[in-house]
Amino acid sequence: MTITITAFERSPDGGKGLARDTRVRWALEEAGLPYEVRLVSFRAMKEAAHLALNPFGQIPTYEEGDLALFETGAIVLHIAERHPGLFPADANARARAITWMFAALNTVELPILELVTVKLAEGDKPWKAARLPLVEDRVRARLNQLAARLGDGDWLDGGFSAGDLLMVSVLLRLRPSGLLNEFPSLDAYVARGEARPAYQRAFAAQLAINAAPSP
Repeated sequence: MTITITAFERSPDGGKGLARDTRVRWALEEAGLPYEVRLVSFRAMKEAAHLALNPFGQIPTYEEGDLALFETGAIVLHIAERHPGLFPADANARARAITWMFAALNTVELPILELVTVKLAEGDKPWKAARLPLVEDRVRARLNQLAARLGDGDWLDGGFSAGDLLMVSVLLRLRPSGLLNEFPSLDAYVARGEARPAYQRAFAAQLAINAAPSP
């Protein structure tokens, strides 16, 4: 069955890999699965046809036969459970990989998104100057914990897994802030993820959309 995902017609980041469809593209590339992309405008994301796929009016969505999914974590989990390449064969190692998926999206990404909000959405607010250092310290606390767990390993738990895919995707959001540079082991960890051929293909596919002339 054909897999179809949705993506921004024009990504807010200009195709630099921060839009969440990149995570799904990467998972599909790691699994060696062909897929099609349906581009949606910001207006179309709020219309009934798209809301039937994602009630929150966001991207990406995932369609395969009569199955429709939303939320990148759920989509990547679905792909990893059904196709080799993203989960280890050992049941306990598989459970740990799922734990890291949840940790990436629930524990690590939340303070990073808060930082993005302060810098962009609240950039002109009078409280930014006082609030920004507090949020940055919360991010640093999480990065210290993550760096301690990673140690000198290449990946979080043995071989590369869906847990690493989501964690690297989350940490990439820190590149513009410079905070990732304060943690050399995590910076190198993200670079290893970016160097994977599957990530390179996913990144190039998203960038190509945004580099093309506007429709």
